Amino acid sequence: MSEYNQSNPTANTPKKNNSIIYWVVILVLLAACLYLFVSKNKMASDNDMQSKMMMQQMDSVKTDRASLQTDFDAASAKIDQLVSQNSKLDSALQGDKAKMAKMQAEIRSILSNKNATQAELKKARQLITTLTDKTRDYETRIAELEKENTQLTGQNQTLTKQVDSTSAVAANLKKVASVLHASNLRMEPIHKKRNGKEKETTKARKVDVLRIMFDIDQNHIAESGNKALYVRIITPENKVLSSASNASGMMDNANGGQLSYSVMKSVALTQNEVVKDVTVDWNQDGDYPKGSYIIEIYNEGYKVGNGTVTLK
Repeated sequence: MSEYNQSNPTANTPKKNNSIIYWVVILVLLAACLYLFVSKNKMASDNDMQSKMMMQQMDSVKTDRASLQTDFDAASAKIDQLVSQNSKLDSALQGDKAKMAKMQAEIRSILSNKNATQAELKKARQLITTLTDKTRDYETRIAELEKENTQLTGQNQTLTKQVDSTSAVAANLKKVASVLHASNLRMEPIHKKRNGKEKETTKARKVDVLRIMFDIDQNHIAESGNKALYVRIITPENKVLSSASNASGMMDNANGGQLSYSVMKSVALTQNEVVKDVTVDWNQDGDYPKGSYIIEIYNEGYKVGNGTVTLK
C-alpha cells in the first residue's frame, strides 16, 4: 500500500509539464495578438494622419491658388483700366506695358495648371507682387504725364489768349489803318438859272444846291473796291439836314452808337491810289437859313474829314 503511493507523483510529472507549455503558448499567442492589434492601430493612425496632412496640403494649395487668382485679377483689372484711359503714352510706359503683358501671360499659365506645384505657385506670387509694383509705377508715371499735359494745356490756353488778343489788336489796327481820309474839302453853294446854267453864290436865298467836293487820300491798307462815305451837313441851328429824297438815314459810329447822316456816297477805290474830286450834291426845295454850315465826312464809323461854308 505504501509502495503504491510513493510511485504516483512520478507518474503525474508529464501532465504538469504539458500544462506549462500550453500556458506559455497561450501567452505567446496573446502577446502576438496584442502586438498585431497595436501595430494595426498604429498603422491606421499613421495612415489617417498622412491622409489628413495630404488633405491639408491640398486645401492649402487650393486656398493659395484662389488667393493668387484674386490678386492677379485685381492687378490685371487695374492695368486694363490704366491702359484704356491712357492710349497715348511715352516710350518708357510702352516698354513697361509689354513687360507686364508678358508677366500676365506667365501667371495665367501657372494658375490654369491644376497640377501646379507649391514652387510654381510661389513663383506666381512673386510675379504678381512684381506686377502690382509695376502697376503702381505705371499709375505714378501716368499721373505725372497728366500733370505735365495740364500744365502744357494751361500754357497753350494762355498763349492762345495772347495770340487772340494780339490778333484782335492787329485786326483793329488794320481796320483803323484802312479807314479812308478825306482832304481838300470844299463846299460850293450853287444857284441854278432858268437856262440850266449853274452859278456859285453866297446868298442863302438864292442857293438851290449845296455841292460838296473832296479828295480821298492814298491808302496802303484799304483793299480795292466800293467804299461807303457818309456826309453830315449841320445847319446853323445845329440840325443835321435830312430828307427822304436824299436817302438820309442812320449810321453806326466807331464808339458803338449811331449818328444821322444827310447823304451817302459810294466811291470806287483802288488800293494805294488817290481819288480826286469826289462830288456830293445836296438838293433842297426850301430855303437855306443864313449862317455857317458844318460838313462832316465819315468812313467805317470814323470822321475822316470836315469843313465849313457860310451863307449870307
